[in-house]
Amino acid sequence: MTIVLDKPGVDGLPVAVDALRGWQRDRAMQLHPGDVGWFWRFGAEATARAVRTWSRDGRVLAVGLLDGSTLLRITIAADAQQDEELARRLVEDVTDPERGVLPAGKVNVEAPMGARVQALLAERGWRTDEPWTPLSRDLSEPVKAPDLRVESAGPERAELWAEVMRASFEGSTFSKERWLAMSEGTPYTDARSMIGYDEQDAAVGVVTVWSAGPGRPGLIEPMGVHEDHRGRGYGRAITVAAAAALQEMGSSSALVATPTSNVGAVATYASAGFDKLSEVRDYFRES
Repeated sequence: MTIVLDKPGVDGLPVAVDALRGWQRDRAMQLHPGDVGWFWRFGAEATARAVRTWSRDGRVLAVGLLDGSTLLRITIAADAQQDEELARRLVEDVTDPERGVLPAGKVNVEAPMGARVQALLAERGWRTDEPWTPLSRDLSEPVKAPDLRVESAGPERAELWAEVMRASFEGSTFSKERWLAMSEGTPYTDARSMIGYDEQDAAVGVVTVWSAGPGRPGLIEPMGVHEDHRGRGYGRAITVAAAAALQEMGSSSALVATPTSNVGAVATYASAGFDKLSEVRDYFRES
């Protein structure tokens, strides 16, 4: 049978998330269930509109997330990353605006490094964009608790979590309602949000971690430090706490990614015991 492109709808989102869980590998940065979970802050219907799946004979081979209207993040089953038919169908679907995947104009596609689809995009004239640095921390050894009080955040602390989140990222409009929407998503069954407090009990940072199941890498997304409390090591401390939480949840490693140009973030994660992996780049076309 041929490759089938589908919008799974709200009812089909658990199938896409389960496929993503099964594809996660240590030291391989790719679309993670936590990425879909973080997007769920916009609600289930919006998430369903943003997700695409490509299947053959009823088996999901690739999952894509429209992270904004012009960026499609795709990951592919390990045994299908060199599948010629799948790669050609993916390229056709992202290149032709009439397919309803990406619009005309400048658009970006993220795909697993070394997958056949990357070579085919390059052949079509797509170019590589600015680099991102993925980082990974192995969790096979005990993670020492940081010198920072970090507590789990449930619905009763959603407003505080959102407040610190807004203060961590310029222009952020994150709200209690978005945290609650995120927490209702399928991926959040394997997630944990936390708040870090200083010695005066001020909330100084927030983080959410996402498990893909025991023995698989977990994801940190997002992590932020309140603008009034930067430069005191809180970013490192809450990142270590995030790694410890993922270890408790059975994750084999912790993954995070940041633009390579954000040297401060790269340094923070490295100081928290994360190893830099090979840089990754989106592919883009101008029109």
